[in-house]
Amino acid sequence: MNILQFGVFPPPNGGVQTNVKAIRDYAREQGHRCGVVNLTRHRQVDADDVYYPTSALQVMKLAATYPADILHFHLGGQIMPRLLGLYLFGSLLPRKRTVLSFHSGGYPSSPEGKAASPKSFAGFVFRRMDRIIAVNAEIADLFRRFGVSDIHIRNILPHSFPAAPPAVVWPEPLREFIAQHESLLVTVGLLEPEYDLPLQVEAMAHFPNAGLVIAGAGSLEASLRTLIASKPYADRILLYGDLPRDVTLNLIVRADAFLRTTLYDGDSVSVREALHFGTPVIASENGMRPEGVRKFAVGDLPGLEQAITDQLSAGRKPFTPRLKKDDENLRKVLALYEELRSS
Repeated sequence: MNILQFGVFPPPNGGVQTNVKAIRDYAREQGHRCGVVNLTRHRQVDADDVYYPTSALQVMKLAATYPADILHFHLGGQIMPRLLGLYLFGSLLPRKRTVLSFHSGGYPSSPEGKAASPKSFAGFVFRRMDRIIAVNAEIADLFRRFGVSDIHIRNILPHSFPAAPPAVVWPEPLREFIAQHESLLVTVGLLEPEYDLPLQVEAMAHFPNAGLVIAGAGSLEASLRTLIASKPYADRILLYGDLPRDVTLNLIVRADAFLRTTLYDGDSVSVREALHFGTPVIASENGMRPEGVRKFAVGDLPGLEQAITDQLSAGRKPFTPRLKKDDENLRKVLALYEELRSS
């Protein structure tokens, strides 16, 4: 079977990127060909069946000429007209079946999401998809409002985790930073406004023996570095930038607490990763946090500080590797591809 995914491919490492790469790796392990078309501004040289087109025409050419049985589109943010055009084009190609995964947890409750209608152009396009993968119940309801039939919607979580992270050598200055602090707090995500990272920076004023590692890349990197440098406790915060996934997983395992501060958020992959490895999670409330997460109100600095204080006082249990990796969602995605190809 030949699969071509459209979306984002690491680096940087975010939730959607992780899911795209996990599907690609699993499909290839099972003997299938799986290419990826990167649709973001982060560009590299085409290699190993990963493509970085520079124009809409090049994207359309790849969709039309790649010998794909399945075209799998990944949507991680706003529903843009140019993306709807791509999905419509893919649905018109002969002998190719189409799948769309929507990863944006905050969209269903946004004004645009609440206005979803089967009479819209988006509704028309989404109903042309052979299958829609909804990563949570709210997104499934969103597509119903667009007029998509239940028989075309699948609920599949975008999570797959190893039993334990592979061994790594800590890069500098990460190794030195970890060694210098009694307790370690970690956050992983894009450096964008919706992740409310200044809240975490402000909270660190109250934890002289702890260090916070911020792993990720994004448009706010320069302003966050300036904010951190302005603080008298700047040595407690390491804005590392993007990290390889293996190092990121080891960092989550090493952490005394994992922080997820967001203004709006979906069913975060990194939160699920931390819970999978037994790392305590402190996260802003979004109405869909998994069981076991310590929650506080969005933007509530005292609430975040209290949650960190309580967790550092309680300590955490030593990490125990799982008996096997969790790849149930990947098996479901591949089974969906097979279902479409044989129908």
